[in-house]
Amino acid sequence: MKTYTTKITDIKRKWHLLDANNQVLGRLSTKIALLLMGKHKVYFSPHLDCGDWVVVVHADKIVVTGRKEKQKMYRWHTGYPKGFRQLSFKQMMDKNPEKIIRHAVSGMLPINKLRDKRLARLKIFAGPKHTFEDKFNAKNQ
Repeated sequence: MKTYTTKITDIKRKWHLLDANNQVLGRLSTKIALLLMGKHKVYFSPHLDCGDWVVVVHADKIVVTGRKEKQKMYRWHTGYPKGFRQLSFKQMMDKNPEKIIRHAVSGMLPINKLRDKRLARLKIFAGPKHTFEDKFNAKNQ
């Protein structure tokens, strides 16, 4: 019995289309993170980027449980003096709903050199239309 080691040439990337309409943010984010890492594949290897492409539509219709809609805050610092900024979940939903999903998925990925490459394969759209129709049509033929 020999141990199989995955090679870069063995990696096959697929396209996944996920609809965020009435989906809970945390549960959807875990699905996306697993697809981006490639943990659903038989030949998963943590030091290789085995993940797939993920397209998320209807990001503006995502929901959260409990009172998070009012209480959840997104905080960051601009780097300038007095540059502390914060927005609530509701304000962020109105301003940029794509950032909410990207932030949640980013927190679920391991912090290493592959993180930015994995996040680059995540495409999020607020509405039902996306620019990757040709990828899904080629897959079905």
